[in-house]
Amino acid sequence: MKLQLYVPDGRYEPWIEGFAEVLPEAQCLKWEESQGQAADYAVVWRPPLEMLRGRKDLKAVFNLGAGVDGILKLRDSDPDALPAGVPIVRLDDAGMAAQMAEYVAAAVLRYFRKLDAYDTQEKAGTWKFLKPHRRADFTIGVMGIGALGTHIARTLAGFGFPVRGWSRSPKTVEGVQSFHGEEGQAAFLGGLRVLVNVLPLTPDTEDLIDTGLLYRLARGAYVVNVARGQHLVEEDLLAAVQEGQIAGATLDVFRKEPLPADHPFWQEPRITITPHISALTLREDSIAQIAGKIHALAEGKPIAGIVDLARGY
Repeated sequence: MKLQLYVPDGRYEPWIEGFAEVLPEAQCLKWEESQGQAADYAVVWRPPLEMLRGRKDLKAVFNLGAGVDGILKLRDSDPDALPAGVPIVRLDDAGMAAQMAEYVAAAVLRYFRKLDAYDTQEKAGTWKFLKPHRRADFTIGVMGIGALGTHIARTLAGFGFPVRGWSRSPKTVEGVQSFHGEEGQAAFLGGLRVLVNVLPLTPDTEDLIDTGLLYRLARGAYVVNVARGQHLVEEDLLAAVQEGQIAGATLDVFRKEPLPADHPFWQEPRITITPHISALTLREDSIAQIAGKIHALAEGKPIAGIVDLARGY
């Protein structure tokens, strides 16, 4: 069995060593050293076009993350970029759901307890009581109720917040008020105090968070984006923050990463910036999950995480 690997940072050895432990029968090949060679499986993160185009040898392509836009965007430049009939398989979780729930909960609690406002007061040397938010009025909406979004919504509901969830198709999550489709979007957004974005990036969701959407939220709402930077129209958010419609935002993803030094977000104190760290790929968990799926495929068993190419996730 041969696995062909591609990781943009070139740090192959930990992955090769990890696969050697759980798949000792497999030979791991670095893409840069094995171009033109046949392989059984490709294990990739944001691979180059030439790695997948026209391949007839692969049984599956495993994506080292839950978001597969790095693979699917290859079709934008070439409709034949992906190997025909070969399943693209994303990570189901691999430890990311807990990390992302922690990140979102920390951001939400910071806003709910007005720690952002107290931080501003501290810098100004001001000692002043601020009237707290009422929990019952602090409604949180989670856009994207997949594996990650479901865990986030349940975590927030566990703090006693009113939580809504929105997805493309109907989903049921205990303790969460569910909405779906275009017809359910207005009711989902209306009056939200916090909007959390966990949507997959598709042509339908790109630029979704714009002026029109932001002004459907309660005045003085907050935005937390842990999905993709392309979901957010950045200039619309900046204008909404400066006008007061949005009281603050916590952003972990951006259209261009690293965020350029001259980007206006750096100068807006009500926008909190982190460098795409809300959910880091845990190598050991990811390797174990991929190995398990390879064994299942070899035995003719179904596996989870196969991407619907028409939907984009």
